[in-house]
Amino acid sequence: MLGKSDSNMITAEAPHWAIWKPKIPLAQIARHGVDFWLTTEDIPKRENRVFYDSDGKVNLHLEESNAESAKRLRHKLHEKLDDLDIHPHLLPRALYLGLKIPIGGTAHQCGTTLFGTDPANSVLDVNCKAHDVDNLYVVDGGFFPSSGAVNPALTIIANALRVGDHIAERLN
Repeated sequence: MLGKSDSNMITAEAPHWAIWKPKIPLAQIARHGVDFWLTTEDIPKRENRVFYDSDGKVNLHLEESNAESAKRLRHKLHEKLDDLDIHPHLLPRALYLGLKIPIGGTAHQCGTTLFGTDPANSVLDVNCKAHDVDNLYVVDGGFFPSSGAVNPALTIIANALRVGDHIAERLN
């Protein structure tokens, strides 16, 4: 659950058509609404890439992998609302917040530099050192296969400390 949205928040983020005629009762939506944030995870795919095209423009090739899990999660929310005898009219985020979060609004990217023992299937070894570069270690969330259900920051920190100890041992 999120904090409670009020009518000013909803109005400020509403598309112009929702504020003009016919006037949508945004204050009533805010007063009677219960705010949820449903989120699922795109599992990393080798085909997903950020790249430069021939003109030097940055491009993103992204095939989402979470459509089915997002559908199941939304269905589960409907079931829970029914169990609580709450009218299950869900307004899509796109109705008043625009479309999906842009790539710049994402966080905790994982799976971008997977680790493992086989250089053919991983970028880093088990100590997060690049297979092909002897003095390059990556200690962000890229080594995770995915971020899981919680914020990975503390696990990233713990791994960075582990890798730091490994580097210190290696330098001695």
